Amino acid sequence: MAQLSTTDMKLIDSIFGMYSGNVLDFSVARFGSFFQRDLGIDIFHDRYAIHGGSKGKMFRGFLEVASNADVARALHALWEYRETYRLDHNETDSVLNSRARLSALVVKLGYKPLPAGFDEPAPAAPTSPVPKGPRAGELVALEAEFIAMTAMDEAAQARGYAFERFLKKWFDAWGLDARASFKQIGEQIDGSFEHRGSVYLIEAKWTNAKTDAAALRSFQEKAGDGFEGTRGLFVSYSGFTDQGLVAFNAKRVILMDGMDVFEALRRRISLEEVIAAKFRRGTEERRSMISVRELFP
Repeated sequence: MAQLSTTDMKLIDSIFGMYSGNVLDFSVARFGSFFQRDLGIDIFHDRYAIHGGSKGKMFRGFLEVASNADVARALHALWEYRETYRLDHNETDSVLNSRARLSALVVKLGYKPLPAGFDEPAPAAPTSPVPKGPRAGELVALEAEFIAMTAMDEAAQARGYAFERFLKKWFDAWGLDARASFKQIGEQIDGSFEHRGSVYLIEAKWTNAKTDAAALRSFQEKAGDGFEGTRGLFVSYSGFTDQGLVAFNAKRVILMDGMDVFEALRRRISLEEVIAAKFRRGTEERRSMISVRELFP
């Protein structure tokens, strides 16, 4: 027996026009044929004649006696017939929110929801997410620029400036709002960027010698003198001495070497994710230098 409330029955009456003993525009013969052909149900069977023998009364008896599944299937089929007739005759729907209300009813009965109305606008196709990060061509150009710097036969200072400019372009490409080198009172900062609400100061070195603990401590002092939450990224093309990594007690600073830069560029790894992974793993393992190859095997 279908579990229909008085409110449910009133809604069905309104949508399918059962007040006068009719159901939509069906004749007796077409009503019986519709149920038999489309649903495999004998709507004029005696068990449904509990209120009388008219189409509307037989349908009402069917709603009260039949199973939830059969009632839901019938409502589905009748809805589609009603909508086809209504649109063919250019009629407006006189029942407010009829599809949504009837759909909720058939779902309550355990059946699939009604299809969208034929005269309702089709749901907008989901918009494709805007790709995050640089275009492929930008990454190719950045990789080529970095490789070209490795072959530069210029003074160390000129190559250092080129490295700073490259880093700014790389960070900007990944949306990290980089700033070029600037001066504070008594000291030079090679740049900065913003990452997940934190400002990072940048120290960039392109020398043949590896960076030692003294340089790392000096940079950490710069980062520590900033506002609360300021952090630092030390990028040393040649890397860091083993003794320096052992002696340096990183608190605000993460490290990156030339191989990290090359790996991130070559493998198109998000710079934003590289920074996040270095900081998290560094914090958890108390290691200031964890390579991109280890972080992204």
